[in-house]
Amino acid sequence: MDDYTRFISSTASKIKASEIREILAVIRMRRDVISLAGGIPDPRTFPRKELAEIARRMIIDLGDQALQYSETKGILEVREMLSHFLFEFRGISVDAENILVTTGSQQALDLIARTLIDPGDIVITENPSYLAAIGAFKIRGARLVGIPIDKQGMDTYKLEEKVKELKSRGEKVKFIYTIPVGHNPAGTTMPPDRKKHLVEIAEKYDLLVVEDDPYSYFIYDETVDIRPLKTYDSEDRVIYLSTVSKILAPGLRIGWIASPKDLTRRFELVKQYMDLHSPTLNQFIVAEAIRSGLVKEHAHKLAPFYRKKRDAMLEAIKEYFPDNVWYTEPVGGFFVFVYVLKEGFDTSKLLEKAINKYRVAYVPGKSFHTDERGENSMRLSFSYPDSDTIKEGIRRISELIKNEA
Repeated sequence: MDDYTRFISSTASKIKASEIREILAVIRMRRDVISLAGGIPDPRTFPRKELAEIARRMIIDLGDQALQYSETKGILEVREMLSHFLFEFRGISVDAENILVTTGSQQALDLIARTLIDPGDIVITENPSYLAAIGAFKIRGARLVGIPIDKQGMDTYKLEEKVKELKSRGEKVKFIYTIPVGHNPAGTTMPPDRKKHLVEIAEKYDLLVVEDDPYSYFIYDETVDIRPLKTYDSEDRVIYLSTVSKILAPGLRIGWIASPKDLTRRFELVKQYMDLHSPTLNQFIVAEAIRSGLVKEHAHKLAPFYRKKRDAMLEAIKEYFPDNVWYTEPVGGFFVFVYVLKEGFDTSKLLEKAINKYRVAYVPGKSFHTDERGENSMRLSFSYPDSDTIKEGIRRISELIKNEA
C-alpha cells in the first residue's frame, strides 16, 4: 500500500508542519549556516551538575514514587511547591488544588484548546502572536482575530473596538490569548494601564483570558512592569500558564496551568486521555529545584546573560540593516521581530536562498500572523549563538535584505 490518505482524520489533515521544527531539521547538519531561527536556550545556562545531583537524590530517596505512575493533575507536593513559587515570583495567590502540571506549556495550550474551543469559536490574539499557540487553536477549529501590537504590546483600545464589533454581530468570542510580558515573537511588555484595561474588557464583555508567561522571570529592563494579568483579576477570568523551559531546562518538559477550580477539573479530565500524567521524576526534580533555591538563584543569572546577546543583535541591526526595516527592541524574551518595508520581499520564499547562498537562517514571520499577512516579516532569535556569531548572522541577513526582492 502506498496511499494512506483515506485513513487520515480531517483534524490531522489540517495540521501543517511547524516552520521552526522544519528549519531546525534542515540546518542541523549545516555547520556553515548561522541559525537565528529557533528560540533555543543557550545550553551553557543549564545547571547540569545541580540537576544531576537532584535527579540522583530523587531516584535514590524517593524512587518508589518518582519512578511510578502519578495522578493526572500532578503530584500534590509538586503543586504545593508551584503554588509557593507563583506567589513568591509572580505575586499570584493560587491554591495547589487549582494548579495542573502539564508536559510543557505546549500541552497547556493544547489542553486549553481541546477543553474550551468548538469549531467556529473566535479566539482573539495579538497580531503577530506565538505560532504554536495559533496552531493549537486552529487545529480545534477556532477562527482567529488578531489585534495589532506596538512597542508596548497589544493595543487594548483596538481590542475593545474589535470585541464590541464581534459581540454586536452575535459572534461567539471564547477567549483572549496574550503574552503580556516578554512577548513571543515581539519581545514587548504591556504597561500597567493596558493590563488593567485588558482585564476590564474581559469583565465587561464576559470573556476568559489565557495568559502565557514563559519569559517574565528574566526581563532586561528593570523599570518595566512585569506583573502578570492574573494579579489584576478579581473575577477569576484569567487562566495562567507557564513553564520551566526557559528558566531551568526545556528537556524537563514541565509546565503548569493555574485556573479556576471548575476549569482545572475539566483540564484534568481531558489530560487523562492524552498522557495519563506528566513525567513523575521530572516533577520531583522541578519541585526540589524550587525548594532548594536553585530556580531562584539560576533565574537571576539569566537576564544579564541574555541581555548581552540582545544588545549584540540590536547593535548589529543598527550597524548593518538598511533604513527600510522596522524592528522591535525587546525588553524580554529571546526575539527581535523584523518587518522589511520593501515591495515584493517575501521571507518564506527567500528562506532557501538565505540558507544556501547567505548561510543564515531565520523564521519567516507569516506563520505568526492571524490574517495570513506578514510575508515581509521574520523572527530573529538571539538566545543560542554567541555575540560574535549573532553579529555575523545579522550582517548576512542585511546582505539578503539589500540584494533580494
